[in-house]
Amino acid sequence: MKTRTLGKDFTVSAVGLGCMGMSHGYGQPKDVREMTELLAKAVDAGYTFFDTAEVYGTADDPHANETLLGQALKPFRNRIQIGTKFGIHFDMTSPEPNKPIVPDARPDLIRKSVEASLQRLQTDHIDIYYQHRQDPKVPVEDVAAVMADLMQEGKILHWGLSEVDADTLRRAHAVCPVTAVQNRYSMMARWYEKMFPVLEELQVGLVAFSPMANGFLTARYDANSQFDPDTDYRRNMPQFQADAMEENKALLQWIQDLAASKQATPAQLSLAWMLSKKPWIVPIPGTTNPGRLLENGGAADIELTADEVRKIDEALDKIQMSSVFGGSVVRG
Repeated sequence: MKTRTLGKDFTVSAVGLGCMGMSHGYGQPKDVREMTELLAKAVDAGYTFFDTAEVYGTADDPHANETLLGQALKPFRNRIQIGTKFGIHFDMTSPEPNKPIVPDARPDLIRKSVEASLQRLQTDHIDIYYQHRQDPKVPVEDVAAVMADLMQEGKILHWGLSEVDADTLRRAHAVCPVTAVQNRYSMMARWYEKMFPVLEELQVGLVAFSPMANGFLTARYDANSQFDPDTDYRRNMPQFQADAMEENKALLQWIQDLAASKQATPAQLSLAWMLSKKPWIVPIPGTTNPGRLLENGGAADIELTADEVRKIDEALDKIQMSSVFGGSVVRG
């Protein structure tokens, strides 16, 4: 697979693998043996960039995803890059599958988090360490200072911020240079495009999560699709509701037609569109399906011209679409 460089010197596969759904958020956790095999297939297919977080798990095993990656990727550790995140926990008193987020970025807690993540990931360093969400009680400058110390100690090589705005990025970057921001970005969620000039100015990459609007833009779901009420975030996402399915028919048909004209799938087109926009964008679609894994990776070989990207943007500005999931509730 082709590679891309985030920040000044962090080179990763052009498409990364979001691993959350293996353990969290998309129904019951998947079989560990099957996911171990899938991760090995990902490395075989040229993926080098794997994304997780300390909170991707279940009530019984809250750190399951890091543990899975630590064991499964250990044989390939010198060939890959792992990103993980710190600074939140879930409000487990909520009855919803998508629990509210409680941020906590106290420096002493960050220290505990990084040591625990290193242990679970079975590694002596984390390639990129993201603050998962901003903590209103802890200035981002204080977090950046801890990151600088962790880099000096060799425990992390790069750091980033997730779901962050331009002002917060500037403040953090002034203390300790940021390599990438990990923000939600898809054809249905384009609000962070206004940050692109700042990312270019500071030479900060964009790691795009939910690049297919939580799978909606694959065009594989309809009003009859069922989601586990206890463990699947999609059950409450606006784009998966029956009325939204009707509202988004034209959008999905347009994507399918455009993809067919490029001999691609809708998923590949969604990824190729953002890959063709900027050389410093790296999407991290998630999957637990070997076929989808190869399909998503193949998007790196689809090139759209600047004119094609411009026309897609213009169409997206005009086409009717429903609201889209914008993230879990954050309780400060």
